[in-house]
Amino acid sequence: MAADIAEQPAGYARLLDGEHGAAIAAVAARVAERRPRHVVFVGRGTSDHAALYGAYLTEIRLGIPVGLASPSTITLYGARPDLSDALVVGVSQSGGSPDLTGVLTVARETGALTLAVTNNPDSPLTRAAELSIDVAAGHERAVAATKTYTAELLALLLLVEGIRAGDGRLPADERAALDKLPQLAADVLTDTGADTLAQRYRFASRLVTTGRGYAYPTARETALKLMETSYLPALAFSGADLLHGPLAMTDPDVPVLAVVGDGPGGRAMSDVVNRLGERRADVVTVGPADVAGASGRLAVPAVDERYAPLLDILPLQKLALALALARGEDPDAPRGLNKVTSTL
Repeated sequence: MAADIAEQPAGYARLLDGEHGAAIAAVAARVAERRPRHVVFVGRGTSDHAALYGAYLTEIRLGIPVGLASPSTITLYGARPDLSDALVVGVSQSGGSPDLTGVLTVARETGALTLAVTNNPDSPLTRAAELSIDVAAGHERAVAATKTYTAELLALLLLVEGIRAGDGRLPADERAALDKLPQLAADVLTDTGADTLAQRYRFASRLVTTGRGYAYPTARETALKLMETSYLPALAFSGADLLHGPLAMTDPDVPVLAVVGDGPGGRAMSDVVNRLGERRADVVTVGPADVAGASGRLAVPAVDERYAPLLDILPLQKLALALALARGEDPDAPRGLNKVTSTL
């Protein structure tokens, strides 16, 4: 897992290079040509969180309504929804999940433009789709996904921005900003704050993660990684939802990891952190600046809020790794976890 985490800056550079960038741009141009009226994403686990990020990007940047598919409606109940005029995107590290392949197969049969975003270009999901994107993360050694998750995020970002451009080619200023990501990611990974925090939370019995907007998928992915590697019960809430009933469960014994970026979503989290502070909750923020009411921070650089999930998740992946080791667990081979989710 440590090796996979460390390879992410190189993975960003690989996806941004001429060959892979051009392939994504070509797919984006094809999608723009078809002018889908709505988009449906489908994924499981970590890839579902990447799909959620794609949903935020699509609605905010393209103004196209988005839904997240429920695979069981098709694979268990035999539904055949009319998906004509839709873009249906399957997101999967392995591309081997039968339920995702089933959704794309039915979607294509019912008139949708289908796209597979996967780390396995020879997978059943790729074969089922009309278009495909290889996230080019390379072999992932650990069972818990890290570098494939961020590769999916970057691929979806390049796809959506390419569709917005119309011809797949990003404006020069955006391209220049994205080209800084590999070095920014490398810098984030040198920080040792996550190791210190792992010792602080070694004996925690539960944990809460939270964020708003583009940060919400990061909160969900963090909770999943903590559960997968440390078997630590972790609940993820949007900042808005946390202020309702779940706020009552927070207290000094329940650590809260709050993703607070530099943008509308981050500003909306200020009140959330303040309210948690009023309850004397142990709040650690992930972001570029200190926030009133928090007791600590995992620092990341200030970037456009769209890019922040590619950096925010890195110290949190390191935390999941360090916490598992501190608790005497094996994060490379968590019990009961497989690389391919074979549910129907």
